[in-house]
Amino acid sequence: MSTFERVGQWKLGHPVLAGLCNAFIWLGLGALALSVLLVASSSSEEGSAAYVYLIHGFALLVGGWSAGRRSGRKGWYYGGLTGLLYMLLVLMIGFLAMDAGLSWNKALYILLSFAAGGIGGMIGVNMKKNK
Repeated sequence: MSTFERVGQWKLGHPVLAGLCNAFIWLGLGALALSVLLVASSSSEEGSAAYVYLIHGFALLVGGWSAGRRSGRKGWYYGGLTGLLYMLLVLMIGFLAMDAGLSWNKALYILLSFAAGGIGGMIGVNMKKNK
């Protein structure tokens, strides 16, 4: 099998990788929808913090759901790990892009993202079709 044939067959095999990809896709779609909403209305960015947290929460649930569904077992583990890695990547991007420091609030966000991803993972495992 040539290299080109193998690249075409590449799949997101690991549940956490698939969950992270789905979570960031939904994060991008939510950020795009929020930015269109802010441009279309007279709202300012300062009042949109609650919407940003809702977008992150939804992306975490979807990412955990995807990881749990793909794994088929231990949904809380794979979903929680997806949420943990998601939030660590978001915090790292915030640190590198905006020089945002670490605080106790960020530790709380990490715990909440683990919980949201874990809940999504448990839902995903239970929604998996039995073969």
